[in-house]
Amino acid sequence: MLTKRIIPCLDIKDGRTVKGVNFEDIKDAGDPVTLAALYAAQGADELVFLDITATVEKRKTLSELVNKIAHRINIPFTVGGGIRSIDDVSVLLQNGADKISINTAAFENPFLIELIAKNFGSQCVVLAIDAKKEEDDEWYVYLHGGRTKTNRLVKDWANQAVSLGVGEILLTSMNHDGTKQGFALDITSQLAMALPVPIIASGGGGTEQHFYDVFTEGKADAALAASIFHYKEMSIPHLKNGLSQKGITMRL
Repeated sequence: MLTKRIIPCLDIKDGRTVKGVNFEDIKDAGDPVTLAALYAAQGADELVFLDITATVEKRKTLSELVNKIAHRINIPFTVGGGIRSIDDVSVLLQNGADKISINTAAFENPFLIELIAKNFGSQCVVLAIDAKKEEDDEWYVYLHGGRTKTNRLVKDWANQAVSLGVGEILLTSMNHDGTKQGFALDITSQLAMALPVPIIASGGGGTEQHFYDVFTEGKADAALAASIFHYKEMSIPHLKNGLSQKGITMRL
């Protein structure tokens, strides 16, 4: 059985780690370099860094900060926010990123996926999808950090993106984000069963049981969380040991 991954996420705004609820009410959560070093030392399987306002502010990701973090960790490092070209990807990889995460730019120009995959390999391309369940019970794609609704269904966009060369999908449920009420098991399992690439579930992790559920019912390959780790509500070793005892294969 493949090892399931626990991935802390650093949402970055103005050089600081922040966290909100349902993509709103953003609060400071600490220094990203310090947190990154702590999570790597605690046994996180990977680390995700998302510059959450780069796209909206039409600027590039903070490569200097990426470099500082990369020097403090020894685990795979995914970086996203404001990536619009091959050059942007090159800069981040040169500064220590192992994978890059694209969202809005990929949706607006799907050819970008193909371009990055051809130049750097599919394993380097993580598609971030901000998903929201609407009143019709369908999950729709949102852009610009959750500010812009599209009429595209998540499953259709995910399918197209994988056919273009995406190697992994980071699925964030806006309905569950920051609530600590559990992950979106329905859409997570839909994608996991339909697609040949790993699915990282994000949004709603609050208890050990939530992680167990997303790995078993949700069929996720990895689970990403932020506030429970940032605010010391749960440690990574405690979570991984608990899941391991329940039969989930973990790297301890």
